[in-house]
Amino acid sequence: MHSPVLLQNVIKSLDIKAEGLYIDATAGEGGHLKAMLNKNGKVLGIDIDKSQIQALSMQFKEYIEKGQLILEVENFANIANVANKNGFSQIDGILIDLGLSYKQIIESGKGLSYNKPEELLDMRLNLNLKVKASDIVNKFTENELYELFSRNSEDINSRSIAENIVRSRFLKKIMTVGDLIEVINKTLKEKDMRTYARIFQALRMEVNEELNNLKKVLIDGTKLLKKGGKFLVITFHSIEDRVVKQFIKSSDLFSFQALIKGNKLLSYEKSAKLRVFVKK
Repeated sequence: MHSPVLLQNVIKSLDIKAEGLYIDATAGEGGHLKAMLNKNGKVLGIDIDKSQIQALSMQFKEYIEKGQLILEVENFANIANVANKNGFSQIDGILIDLGLSYKQIIESGKGLSYNKPEELLDMRLNLNLKVKASDIVNKFTENELYELFSRNSEDINSRSIAENIVRSRFLKKIMTVGDLIEVINKTLKEKDMRTYARIFQALRMEVNEELNNLKKVLIDGTKLLKKGGKFLVITFHSIEDRVVKQFIKSSDLFSFQALIKGNKLLSYEKSAKLRVFVKK
């Protein structure tokens, strides 16, 4: 299990009560989940990745058997349906960690890492989704690609990368991570890891509809919280963080409690921001 981001801050901010009801809407490898369970909270763990939930089912079998933990394979955008089905209404806290684990990026085989040139450009965290990243780069128009890259990555090379993708795919379809990296290199006339990361982020966000899902979970999750319930969101880039800030600003249901930034000396935490808000 990898060390979860901002673990101590999350547990302190949730202020977990024994027998209280909590939702870890991005259960992942179970780091935050384990800490919640150790504080004797009753937890509903949700993750869109079936393999993650299968691993957690084995790891936390004891907690499941005694009724302290329920696990569900589901998109967190459907948090209301999952929560109501399992009796989690008027709950004490919700955690959303928008980062992907290192294991998920490196070992999934889904083309999530720009360091895996042989992998197919899939990027679907849930294989029930129909559109793969390769579908996007091979079918979107130049303007659609430009809008996607500029919206989801804010990379200054978005236009020229979109142009070269369209030009390159006439000769050969862009099917693998290596194919896409080759196009980016030709565009920039150099290797640039930061651009790779931003373009791959943009595609992953589009494939998995991440911004729409985030907006939905914020709205529906709010309805599940009791008065004084805590909503915690960990973001890793300005685009998703902006969605959370705008939601808090536009809602009169919350008081803003804290903004906690990750440790800049830790590579997996330096871009993280934890926002904590409390239902009035």
